[in-house]
Amino acid sequence: MRALLNTWKSGLRSWKLWRVASLWLICLLYLLFQGGKTSFMLFAMVTLLVCYWLLSGLGGIRQVKGSRTMMSLEGEQFLLQAGEQAQIKLHLRLPRLMPLPYIIVREVMKRHNGDSWAFEDSVVPQVRGEAVLVYNTPPLERGKYEFVGTECTSEDIFGLMEHRGTFQANGQFRVLPRTVFIPNWQLYSRNSRLPGPETAISNSRRETTQINGVRDYVYGDRISRIHWNATARTGTWKSKEFEHESLPKTVLVLDAHKIGYASTQQLELAVSVTASLLEYGSRERISMGLCTLGKELCRFAPAEGYIERQQMIHHLVDIDADGYGSHKRRLEEIREFFPAGSFFILISPLADETAMSILNWAKTRQMTPYQIEIGASSQREATRSHWQSALHNRGIKAVHVASLQDFPAVMGGGLA
Repeated sequence: MRALLNTWKSGLRSWKLWRVASLWLICLLYLLFQGGKTSFMLFAMVTLLVCYWLLSGLGGIRQVKGSRTMMSLEGEQFLLQAGEQAQIKLHLRLPRLMPLPYIIVREVMKRHNGDSWAFEDSVVPQVRGEAVLVYNTPPLERGKYEFVGTECTSEDIFGLMEHRGTFQANGQFRVLPRTVFIPNWQLYSRNSRLPGPETAISNSRRETTQINGVRDYVYGDRISRIHWNATARTGTWKSKEFEHESLPKTVLVLDAHKIGYASTQQLELAVSVTASLLEYGSRERISMGLCTLGKELCRFAPAEGYIERQQMIHHLVDIDADGYGSHKRRLEEIREFFPAGSFFILISPLADETAMSILNWAKTRQMTPYQIEIGASSQREATRSHWQSALHNRGIKAVHVASLQDFPAVMGGGLA
């Protein structure tokens, strides 16, 4: 009996509007030919049921509206970094005249590269015709994300007919690349020497006598550095902040060609390395620019400002390894972008003649070349050592990065 009832319900759920109308027409004909109170009561009941189904289908779940609120799990400000989760809160507004026992909500979130995630959950509407659904996304990788149309499904109070409705709620957000804190970069350290014919003491961030502002007191500051007026005014120890001597401009060149990257993880490491260096430059007030060799040549002039630095980091959010053609030829097309005397930082997995030609091209343009080689898990130690020796013999500084966790030690001189 239960199996028969379930079959009957499934059949009713699959009915179209014309089938419901056919049922009503059959009852009407039965009333006209048979007559009597029983036929009239049956016709009245079917009429009310059909009207309810029609109103539920046309003015019920199809009229649902919604809005979306997104936040990180740690706080209200929605600024995610790769590896973090987002909390999605969906506010549903339903027609008050049509009671719905429950609603099944289905959503699809898409990433810029085509990956997608489906979310499905049920919610019971409140008396005032509102419902709130809260769920968490899985840990997200860097990229641009958006939600496509939200689908809501519900049944009538008898559980016989199923109705669907869709609405579009704004839901676009970005996930920034992973970064790691770099306490020191050997390239900018005092008394660090570059090998080869370009042997010279690199410029350090020596302080001038020009006061640039006031900062909090740091243990170890000399008494002469204490800003007594600010200390007396605020009640906490304050120190003078001095301007620093300028350093040569730095241009990060991210290789985003298809060749060279053995896996997606290797590309993610290259992007994270670039973003970490941009944060280091912002913290140390280094005039730093960015050039990405992808399908399109994108470049950002060296600058120290926060807005320019954020533009560079947001550019890295959805970059893919889709570049093609000759690296050297593409760089030659924008040779005016690279100022003479600047640091040319190549971030690439290449360890062959192509990379050598890029670094030599930078030398001919009177820049100081420097490579951050993005390693792969399958790369042999002998190959790495041979490439490092080849660059060292040509007077080019280079480091090898195999994981983001090892990056600070590598940049500080722990490895070469």
